[in-house]
Amino acid sequence: MLDLDNFKDVNDSLGHGAGDLVLIECANRIKNTIRKNDIVARLGGDEFIIAFVGTTVPEDIDKIGQKLLITLAQPYIIDHKNVYCTASIGLAFYPNDAITIEELLRNADQAMYRAKSRGRNSIHYFTENMSTDFLKRMEIMRDLRIAVEQKQFYMVYQPIVNLTTSRITKAEALIRWQHPQKGMISPLEFIQVAEEIGLIVEMSEWIFNEVSQQVNIWRKAYCPDLCISINTSPVQYKNNGAQINAWADSLILRGIPCEAISLEITEHLLMENQLEAVEALDKVRLHGMSVAIDDFGTGYSSFAYLKDFDFDYLKIDQRFVQNMSADNKDTALCQAIIVMASKLKMSVIAEGIETEQQKQLLINAGCTFGQGYLFAKPLSVVDFEALLIEQHTQ
Repeated sequence: MLDLDNFKDVNDSLGHGAGDLVLIECANRIKNTIRKNDIVARLGGDEFIIAFVGTTVPEDIDKIGQKLLITLAQPYIIDHKNVYCTASIGLAFYPNDAITIEELLRNADQAMYRAKSRGRNSIHYFTENMSTDFLKRMEIMRDLRIAVEQKQFYMVYQPIVNLTTSRITKAEALIRWQHPQKGMISPLEFIQVAEEIGLIVEMSEWIFNEVSQQVNIWRKAYCPDLCISINTSPVQYKNNGAQINAWADSLILRGIPCEAISLEITEHLLMENQLEAVEALDKVRLHGMSVAIDDFGTGYSSFAYLKDFDFDYLKIDQRFVQNMSADNKDTALCQAIIVMASKLKMSVIAEGIETEQQKQLLINAGCTFGQGYLFAKPLSVVDFEALLIEQHTQ
């Protein structure tokens, strides 16, 4: 099973005519890549099925699959513009993975969705535990819809500290799900599912309302320059970033300074919604809302985005910070990122700080802000407020 990644964006941004041209070219590339005896058909939309005939050797199939990935990742030239549309591929073998056609199709489909969830532009083979994972995923979908209706979520806040003064003027808002029967469910289990089924928009609206009300109270009572950051999803930047723009309008309407909220985005978000995201972020930044690029250093296109777009904060991924020592490569990379961000007039927030040594190395490198268990874990509303009160009365 083969499905084009982000094909909907082609239709939405360039029109269905351009999408049709991509599909035709994609079909030609597939036919030119597979062998003469193999069968390819378009099931519908941007989904294709390929039946490899006369071979059961995984190595041969893998070679063809890798060749397909490389071929389909090449740019499609539409109206003299380069359009990029990679593919996710799922593989199932007869008779090892299934006996009937229906089971074989279903298992290949599950493998293809696993390829998408693992970052796309890849191949994934069906495994037995996928059936269990599939049932678990369907259960999470059902429970999520109930959770949204019944408001089973709550917010926690992880302080972001000025490394030099130890003052808290920032925090990251993080959603938590307390299931009435299953207890705490990790965001790693439900955020991606919420994005896939569209519930992330409704959940994000609830998050924004909770956080904006809370930060307004805290700014008035304890910390007038407090800023809370909210993680955003690629889905929220559809329709020209309507939801993000509405947030800025809502803050202005309620008399809450836009500076009270910061939006965190990832490189993956920019890759999926480049034009829509940039336009929306430019608009809200004009109102005073700040933008941070999260998990910096984990994507292959970081530097290109820094050159082309404006950000207020750059967050160094915790994988670099947690391996820092006086003379290792992670420290050198952090130092280089901090110098570069300074040249680009961005402040740096280092994530995952756990030791005094890491903190001191970052201070020496010129890092302004830090976040991590050395300072505080994500805190409840009551506990975070207690920190603000303590700071306010000092």
